[in-house]
Amino acid sequence: MRAVIIGAGVAGLATAWRLLQAGDSVTILERAQPGHGATWAAAGMLAVTAELEDAVEAERQLALEADGLWPGFAAELEAAADAKIGYCRDGTLMLAADAAELEALRPRGRLLDAAAVAVRVPLLAPVAGALWVPGEAHVDSRALGAALTVAVLKAGGTILPNEAVVTIDRREDRAVAVRTGFGRYEADSFLLAAGAWSGLLENIPVTPAKGEMIALATPPGFQAPVIWGGGIYMVPMKDRLLVGATVQDAGFDTTLTRAARDHLRGRAAALIPAVRDWPLLEQWAGLRPKSPDGLPLLGPSHLSNLFVASGQYRNGILFAPAIAAMMARLMRGEGAIIPDFDPRRFIGSVA
Repeated sequence: MRAVIIGAGVAGLATAWRLLQAGDSVTILERAQPGHGATWAAAGMLAVTAELEDAVEAERQLALEADGLWPGFAAELEAAADAKIGYCRDGTLMLAADAAELEALRPRGRLLDAAAVAVRVPLLAPVAGALWVPGEAHVDSRALGAALTVAVLKAGGTILPNEAVVTIDRREDRAVAVRTGFGRYEADSFLLAAGAWSGLLENIPVTPAKGEMIALATPPGFQAPVIWGGGIYMVPMKDRLLVGATVQDAGFDTTLTRAARDHLRGRAAALIPAVRDWPLLEQWAGLRPKSPDGLPLLGPSHLSNLFVASGQYRNGILFAPAIAAMMARLMRGEGAIIPDFDPRRFIGSVA
């Protein structure tokens, strides 16, 4: 099978890798650089507990499936790319500011009292306690994008950066080719995995949700799990601490703002007072792809051989191994569509 994938984010790259392993021919067309959109901007948390408390059952099952796939996926990818992706299962602390918050966390798992929390992260300001999730993991999303790019190329795939698809040629109910400013690319099966930009090409109801983050330099010896509290999360990465993230409906604007920087740093300092003195290393913004109901769009479009993998919103990194396996099967005419994620559930995306 010849496949063309529109978008070289984590979903497009991972699906391409699986298709190549199955013996298919794959070309990826990327509007900018591989792995440099929402994938590059993500904090890399695989936050099944923190992110999906109120998720519908189908999304919760997708998260659990993906989380189970991640250890093998990470090991396989690191071997294929000969590069580390920073995958580690250091756990997650979800902080409670008072007794009421702590009690609300009780049904979700193991609670730690204030003293136990202080032992795990001595620099934390006093809290009432925390939910401790020992198995949760995180990954370096930038290293992940780079490793997937290498794996795709080593497997024989073609990645064409700076080639934004501008139109899709169709015959009756099928796509036959896509066009960029540089050429026309025919295929048997197509995947639209362009993140927040997916809705600009086809009538796919995906919109961008802007998120700003900062990174602070950590002192030697600083160690901590992923921390949630005070309306933010903090993710330790080597010599830096990622702090995120804002959520804003700002279209495709990725302007960095002082307000977001100060907000994130202030919230972080309320949890770890020492961060007031930690140097600011970086501030950046990304665009999360969001659907009207907040659920992913995974499956066929109104064209029988044009598939969609978008709308992952805040969980694109977590879902990646499961989405890659699912979309590779669907594009090859195998597997089943999950109704909750069917892109055709929105009237506007049905011909």
